[in-house]
Parts: sequence; structure tokens; C-alpha cells
Amino acid sequence: MKLLLAGISHRTAPLDLRERLTIAPSRLADANRALLRVPGVREAIVLSTCARTEWTVCYDAEVPDLSKFLADFLDVPPTQSKDRTYEYYGIDAVRHLFRVACSLDSLILGEPQILGQVKDAYAVARSIGAVQSNLERLMQSAFSTAKKVRRDTKVGKAPVSVASVAVDLIKKVLGSLRGRRILLVGAGEMSGLAAKHLVRQGAESIAVANRTFENAVGLAARLGGPAVRFEDIQSATAVVDVVITATGSSEYIFRQENGPELMRFRQNRPLLFVDIAVPRNVDPEISRTEGILVYDIDSVQAISSSHRQERNREAQRAEMIVARSVNRYQEGAVALDVAPAVRGLQLAIEAIAHTELGQVQTKLLVLTPIQQHAIQLLLRGMTNKILHPMIRILKQAAKDGDVQTMETICAVFDVDPTPATQACSVERFWLSPRSTMARGRDAAAKLQPTH
Repeated sequence: MKLLLAGISHRTAPLDLRERLTIAPSRLADANRALLRVPGVREAIVLSTCARTEWTVCYDAEVPDLSKFLADFLDVPPTQSKDRTYEYYGIDAVRHLFRVACSLDSLILGEPQILGQVKDAYAVARSIGAVQSNLERLMQSAFSTAKKVRRDTKVGKAPVSVASVAVDLIKKVLGSLRGRRILLVGAGEMSGLAAKHLVRQGAESIAVANRTFENAVGLAARLGGPAVRFEDIQSATAVVDVVITATGSSEYIFRQENGPELMRFRQNRPLLFVDIAVPRNVDPEISRTEGILVYDIDSVQAISSSHRQERNREAQRAEMIVARSVNRYQEGAVALDVAPAVRGLQLAIEAIAHTELGQVQTKLLVLTPIQQHAIQLLLRGMTNKILHPMIRILKQAAKDGDVQTMETICAVFDVDPTPATQACSVERFWLSPRSTMARGRDAAAKLQPTH
């Protein structure tokens, strides 16, 4: 089997397309099941965050047609996403996944949330049986690489997240947060991070609204502010200076038609929306109302951090760690993938040697134990010397994806290049049903000295 990673991200697709391809956490399991139904797909993991939606699959020889998955499950015609979708195969897919897990491809370099999101995606896929040996090994390698990057570099020093940069944006727009009244819409992880940074920046009056009122009460209590029932959001918005939205709603909470009424209640005092949700919670058209400013998640890319230069230097060190990890993964995959072929060739050559010895066995005198041992050493030495250059060629061919060379070497010794167990990086070769192992056992039996 082989590996394919495809998807869209903030680097390739505008926010409106990313919204359409976003998969809610509650639907991730169904998304994995949908991928497994695509002909040829054997393993799958779906990752969906505010910055990307990616699907990683292990598949059979033919590249699977994922257009049906896009059209049926995501309700997006392939023609609408084709020019925005990237595809990585084999070791390039491994490299991309490692970089994503290490936060080197994130909206905000070094943000710490992405590794948890990748682990959550893996856990969901694994819980429904979409992860087997191939993706298990791949994901564990990605996690260990991310851990090493965090441990050995400062790319995550003074960690920056979408939420923290959103607060930086608010401070940049307003000048100061002191005395400003803020409404957090949502009580999840992103809202919690935003609240922490708001407090650090001097915000003193923070209200929290959430569909589940108990969750709003919990976060508001930690902040020392009021909790707002979801049905009272519009009236609460009329008395605050800033609204930060970070909910999982698939529909707008604040619509264009709400704008004029809000400003009428506010007596035209300016209102700032910072929408860090994907899909968006705030209709961008509401900014047509005079006095309302709206910033979405893509706006955070334009906000610099005081630690950005240092993180960029550390990112170069992180890239080197990723490169070494990718090489180790590839070498490990090659070793695993050529092992059956190497074993098959070894058995085939040993069978030839033992067969030839068996044919002259009757012409030999009774051999002493020392002589038998010497013959065994001779056969083993000849086998190893013949095998050594072939193993080197097999490993290089596997690394290069040169299936023809691998098949040719196997064919010379009648080793069938039919994959038995699957691997994602290169093809595996397995012994034929008419196994040379059986021939080797038969030939070895003839080595018993005759009396």
C-alpha cells in the first residue's frame, strides 16, 4: 500500500472555502468511515482545524478517487476545490504531516494547539478502526518528532496562538484594553485561551455567553464576570466594546441585518468583532454598517509578535529535526518493506546451494562433524557474498520507488513480488505460495550424511 495526504489550508484556500470543508468534531468519525468506503482505501485519518482540513489515507496500488468523498460527505463539488487542494504522496506526505504536527505549517508559527488537534484526530480514527499498523507507525513517529522539536528548540517559547494574536489585534486597534467591556461568545478551549490573554493585557470586564449556559457560568466565574444566556447575546452586545466569537456554530450568530439595530441601541458607539471561529460566527457583511469593524481568523496573519524573529530562527532548527526524522522514518520503512524480499532471496540462494550439494552428496565419503561444519560455513559465506550487493540494490530501489528493479531481482530467483502485509511508503514483496522456504527445507534434509 501507499500513502496519500490531501487537503486545503490557510496557505492555499480562502476562508470561505475552508469554512465549507471544515468538519465538526462530532462528524470526524463519520468522515473517516466515508473515506474507508472509497475503493482502495484501507486506513484513514481526517484532521480539521480552523486553518486546515486534511485527509491522510493508505491505499492499494491505484490512487483512490476521493472526489466522491468531497462531493457526498463535504458537499463540495471537486471542481470548486481542485485548484486549492494539495496532494502529497509517500515520503512527501510524511514530511508534511511531521511539519504540521510540529507547528511549522501553522497559521501562527509555534502555536501549541495543533499537536493536540492532531492527536485528537488520530484518537477518533483509531477508535473506529480506521488506523491500523501503517498509520499507527506514522502517527507515533509524528508525535515523537513534535515532542523532540518542543524539547530541543525554542520554537514554542512564549507560545503564540490564534487567541493570543487576536488579543494583540484588539489591543492594536483600541490602543488599550483597560476600561473596555468585552463579550466572549463561546466557552471552549479557544475562548479560554483568549480570556487568559485578555486578563494578561489588562482587561477587567469580561462577560461570557455560550449555548450551554452552565459552561458560560464556569468560565465567567474564573474571570469574575457575568454569564450571558445565548438568547440574550444581542442585548449584551449593545453594551460592550469588543465581541470575540469562538463557537462551533455552522451558522452566523451575528448577521448583516443585526448591524443597524445594534448601532441604534449603542447610540452609534463603535463596535469591534474579532471572529476566530471556522466556520465564521460573524457575517462579514455586518461590517457594512457604519461603526462596526470585523476581523476574522485570517486577519491574525497580519499581526506580528514580539517573539516572531526568534521563533523563525528556531524554526530552522526545527526543520532540521524534521528532516532527520523523515530520513529515519524512510530508512525504517525501507528496512521493513524489503525484509520479506531479502528473506525470500536468502532462502532461494540457500536452496540452490543445498540442492547442488545434495546432488553430489552420494559421491562424498562420510563427513566428519568438522567437515560438515566447514561446508556449512562455506555455503553461508557464499550466500552472504551473493546477497550483499542485491540487498544494497533492493534498499536503494525501495527508497527510489523503483519497483521494476525490485521485481527483476526477485524474478531472477523466483521470489514472487506479491504484497502480503501492507506498508505505506514503498511496495512490499512476499514469497510465492510455492515458497522457496519449502524448497530450502527439502534441500536441507538432503544434507544429512549418508552411511
